[in-house]
Amino acid sequence: MYNNKITVNDRNLSNLEGEITLIKVGIIGATGYAGSELLRLIYSHPVAKVEIIAGRSHIGEQYGQVYENFRHHGDTIQDENLEIMASRCDVIFMALPHGLSGGKVSKAMLSKTKVIDLGADFRLSDVAVYEKWYGTRHESSDLVKEAVYGLTEIHRETIAKARLIANPGCYTTCSILALYPLLKEGVLDHQNIIIDAKSGVSGAGRVAEQSLQFCEATESVKAYKVASHRHTPEIEEQLSLAAGEQLQLMFTPHLIPMNRGILATCYGKPKRETSVKELHEIYEDYYGKEYFIRLCKPGVFPETKWVKASNFCDIAVAIDERTSSIIVVSALDNLGKGAAGQAVQNMNLIFGLDEKIGLDNVPAFPV
Repeated sequence: MYNNKITVNDRNLSNLEGEITLIKVGIIGATGYAGSELLRLIYSHPVAKVEIIAGRSHIGEQYGQVYENFRHHGDTIQDENLEIMASRCDVIFMALPHGLSGGKVSKAMLSKTKVIDLGADFRLSDVAVYEKWYGTRHESSDLVKEAVYGLTEIHRETIAKARLIANPGCYTTCSILALYPLLKEGVLDHQNIIIDAKSGVSGAGRVAEQSLQFCEATESVKAYKVASHRHTPEIEEQLSLAAGEQLQLMFTPHLIPMNRGILATCYGKPKRETSVKELHEIYEDYYGKEYFIRLCKPGVFPETKWVKASNFCDIAVAIDERTSSIIVVSALDNLGKGAAGQAVQNMNLIFGLDEKIGLDNVPAFPV
């Protein structure tokens, strides 16, 4: 079905010559929404091929029987055999709920292959903080210090050298990218930050839960896990690194009746007098050359429909003169830049490829 080598003819492969070896990819947790999006991206990636897909359900079935949109892709869902996957795959993506990846990743596994974990098990540097917020014992605490937080635009150099990547969460990516430049430049007050974020239903995963059924979710918007969402410490840890000191913030997620997408509206107080012009210049300095971060023109604010089925994050910044507040709005696709797209971007980086390969598509509209 696949050739092991390809001739370079892609516009994003111009730095390579002749034939190159395809990256052999394994995916664990392929039957969830993030796993499905990841598999869709890998199938269309010019330098990667699917080697093994594994799941906790539908073992032995053709993937196209589980997701009919994959009908012409005939890979069979296999049971997890980590030893075989590590020996056959150049990289393994783990698209699993929290608490599961930690029990699977080992030093022996990492000596043979790269691992990109889309779950939460390696995102927090403090095991005690993880166990408090996630309510479970960490099964690979000895590997936490080795894991690199996979927010590419901020940790690019360390990601490129890593063998274990902690792919960030969707809310966290949207929130961190929105606020990082202001905190890094010392413009934003560290202790007065509010993040109001809204997500489509796919963010909860492919689970049979009453609150996620159509009749329960449609025609309604609701806040959930108020003052207790597990992405809070992840956002705080990364933004504290940017600020140079520990900060706390208020983060409230909301469920809205659409399939995919996240919109985060972030509020804060400036530490000093500033202007919209200066803020735009700061964002331009940090993100102007970042392909997957698109800065909106003054007066234009992101919409989730502009980023659906893509790896883009759109950001806009404004000042409320009346209340002396800074407002930053960001939008991304929770299954794209918030999960699978970012994971593929990290894969490209650790294998020395152009980060845009397999991701350089125009967002789908209308959807």
